[in-house]
Amino acid sequence: MAAKERPEFVSGFVSILGRPNSGKSTLLNALVKTRLAIVSDKPQTTRTAVQGVWTQPGAQVVFLDTPGIHHGDTLINRRMMESVRAALKDRDLLLLLADCTHRFADADARAVELLAGHRTPALLALNKVDRLADKRALLPLIERYHGLGAFQACIPISALTGVGLDTLRDAIVARLPPGPRYFPDDYLTDQPERFLAAELIREQVLRQTGQEVPHAAAVVVDLWEETPALTRIAATVYVERGGQKGIVIGAAGARLKQIGTRARLEMEALLGKKIFLELFVKVRPRWRQSPEFLNAIDWRSMSGDEGKTA
Repeated sequence: MAAKERPEFVSGFVSILGRPNSGKSTLLNALVKTRLAIVSDKPQTTRTAVQGVWTQPGAQVVFLDTPGIHHGDTLINRRMMESVRAALKDRDLLLLLADCTHRFADADARAVELLAGHRTPALLALNKVDRLADKRALLPLIERYHGLGAFQACIPISALTGVGLDTLRDAIVARLPPGPRYFPDDYLTDQPERFLAAELIREQVLRQTGQEVPHAAAVVVDLWEETPALTRIAATVYVERGGQKGIVIGAAGARLKQIGTRARLEMEALLGKKIFLELFVKVRPRWRQSPEFLNAIDWRSMSGDEGKTA
C-alpha cells in the first residue's frame, strides 16, 4: 500500500498552555525564532495571550502563548484565566507544557482536566530537561500524565537550549489539517509595537526588582512619536504603593535608569529602530481591581491615543 501523501500545505492554530513558570513564553520565542513574549522568573509574567506565527515552506503555525493556569481572586487574575479558557476554543491543537523538574502536583492534574473537556488533539511537552540530572525521572512523570489525559505524544524538550524543538515542530505540523497561509510569510505577531514596547519595559521591571513589585507593576505608553531619525517613547510604570515606587526608581534614580537603558536596547533590537525612551513612575492604588485601568493596558484597546488613563 502506498504511503499516505502529505498535503501540499498545512496550517492551523495551536495554544500553548501550562502552569506559571513552565516556560511557555520562552517556548513561543523559540518556536517562532523571534523574541515576542517577555520572560522572567516571576510567576504570571504573561498577562494576556500573545500570538506568534511560524511559517515554513510546507506549513504555517499560529501559536498562542497564554497566561499560566492558576487560581486568583483579583480582577486581573480572573481576566487572565478567561484568556486561558478562550485559548482552548477553536484550536487545531493544544500543547500542554510542564516543568519536568517539579514533582507532579494537584495543580498539574487540574491543568490536564482543563484540557480534558475539549476534544481537540493535545500534545504534552516536558520542558527544562536540560536541568534534569537523571533523565530516568521522566518515565514515571510521562506515565502519570498519560494516565490523566489522552495526549497523542509526549516530547521532552528544553525551550531554553533548543533540545527537542525540531521533534516538537515536526509533531505539531504532522497533526495540522490542510489549510491556507493565514498571514504573509514575514508576519510574526498581531501585537502592536506600542504593546511590545510596554511589555519590554515591564520585563525589565520584573527582572530588576524584588518580590515586592512584580505583580503590582503595569506599564502604559503615553507618547509615541515617529521621526526619520528615531522613535520617541514616553511611558509610565504604575505601581500600587509608594514603597514600590521607591523600589522601581532606586537610589538617585539608578534603578529606573537601568530599567530604561535595558528596555531601550531590547526595543531597538526587536523593532529595528533608534529609540529615545523616557520613563515615569506613578502610584495607582488597587489598579489590578480597576476595569478602566485593565482595559487601558490591554493591547486590544490600543490605538494612537493609548495611554490615556485619567
